[in-house]
Amino acid sequence: MSNHNLFTLSADGAVVPASSETILIAARQVLAHRVRRGASLQSPQKTGEYLTVRLGHLDYEVFGLILLDKRHRVIECIDLFRGTIDGASVHPREIVKLALQKSAAACIVYHNHPSGVADQSQADELITARVKEALALIDVRLVDHCLGGFRGVTTRRKNTSIAVVSRYQLQAKDSLDGW
Repeated sequence: MSNHNLFTLSADGAVVPASSETILIAARQVLAHRVRRGASLQSPQKTGEYLTVRLGHLDYEVFGLILLDKRHRVIECIDLFRGTIDGASVHPREIVKLALQKSAAACIVYHNHPSGVADQSQADELITARVKEALALIDVRLVDHCLGGFRGVTTRRKNTSIAVVSRYQLQAKDSLDGW
């Protein structure tokens, strides 16, 4: 992709073409601002864009949590566990602890596959079920489990790509009930 139409200021004040790294850093900052405390995650595109930029460049697996209040506004987004190229150890106890500390009413868990494979593995499904059960003990809903990478984001709720889901409202009826 050509970035010859994007410019930045160098240290001496000269206008120079923006590097790919500079563009990505700026994109991450813009998306982080969109998903700040109090922001509402009611569209798959918004969540997908944010997670794609947040996770897509990583060459190791990260498992994280977006904590939500009772109106599904963002309290905080946290990368909880870091793994290797093909896995991360996830501890539901730490997720519950954080949900209690931040007074979350609901949450979205996410992780990436550095390989770019957007399919959830059997291990992914097992950890989702364990996290859902653990959070249910403290009356916190698991709204979704998103799988992100450089090719986009897949949502567990409907097992479809976030990019093609037309309506994505994070409400209690849309939680992961029925698994």
